[in-house]
Amino acid sequence: MTDAPSEAMERLVGVARDPRAYVGRWRAEHPGGAVLAILPMNFPRELAHAAGALPVIVQDDQEPITEGRALLAEFYCGYTRNLADQVATGRFDLYDAVFTADHCIQLIGATEIARTLKPDTTVFLGMLNSSMNDSWAPAKVTETMAEIRAEIERFTGNPVEQGALRQSIEAYNRDRRLIRQLLDARSAGEASLSPVELQDIIVSSMVMDPVEHHALLFEALAGIHRTERDDRVRVHLSGHLCHAPRRELLEVIEDSGAIVVDDDLYHGRRYLSTDVEEEGDPIAALAGWYARRNVTIPCPTRVQQDADWDTYLLEAVRHSGAEAVIHLMPKFCEPHMLYYPELRKALDAAEVPQLQLETEHEGMPLESFRTRIEALVERALRRRPVHV
Repeated sequence: MTDAPSEAMERLVGVARDPRAYVGRWRAEHPGGAVLAILPMNFPRELAHAAGALPVIVQDDQEPITEGRALLAEFYCGYTRNLADQVATGRFDLYDAVFTADHCIQLIGATEIARTLKPDTTVFLGMLNSSMNDSWAPAKVTETMAEIRAEIERFTGNPVEQGALRQSIEAYNRDRRLIRQLLDARSAGEASLSPVELQDIIVSSMVMDPVEHHALLFEALAGIHRTERDDRVRVHLSGHLCHAPRRELLEVIEDSGAIVVDDDLYHGRRYLSTDVEEEGDPIAALAGWYARRNVTIPCPTRVQQDADWDTYLLEAVRHSGAEAVIHLMPKFCEPHMLYYPELRKALDAAEVPQLQLETEHEGMPLESFRTRIEALVERALRRRPVHV
């Protein structure tokens, strides 16, 4: 960011870097309010918000994994081993319950660690179906949304009123739209926010009350000005379906002569991709949101014949004018590993330079990555037309 960060922006960064402090403040302001640990990727936070709870998407907290190594096998991804470590070392104690709605077997393993080590804590698995084309799928998704609603009501002791749920939907939509404007400005070459700053904004939105976050972000954006498009190689970041890439990795990418212009990361466009319909029955609207997310940006954990990640990726590259793609693949992320060959094949056919970087929770070879990214930048530069 070229301007000095405003106080509002510093507060957003503070929440992103220290979610526990924000949770502590929220508890002080909401005596008796429940704080729910939400695991990625598709949980409808609106339901918990409408019940008066604070639904916090649990972050990879970047602490070294110690006890988590003994609780989950090494072939679990770094994020899930970090979650297990947070539970085992007491860093998870700020949450009153755990709610998740996805099928990732590694996330379920981490959830079971929470259930085992914290037997008095409510752990709810309200799994949304992954098959999207079957005739019974829409009704099943709606049924699961209703089950999640009932479980939240039971846990919080508060009814999820239709009016309150509509207000929560509107609040999350409003916040998503504002952040999407930043991502769209970045694709157009007008953004002055770095990928680390954008990630901090998105992480803070995953932690904070949406009304408070929107007001703070609106204030922060008042002091940020557009910048001119520069000559760095434009890259698209793809992958990281559940947790955020390390900030130092994002910095290395842009220090190597590239500029990030778009992404399909969870802590990026994927999380913000789709709004919930604000008209009609709100439970049906949440079910529709879940289905449409997989069309807006396809997810490799879904089965849907008319939605392909590779097709989406090529169109995103064309739209943003990205000159290269960097795949950020967390080690042992099976859904990403299974789809990666199709992504690579499609980009090769379209002659888009690409690079795959396998990431880990800790111990990433950043200098090796820097060399490989610089080589990718060089390849992209050689493809540019020569003006004589």
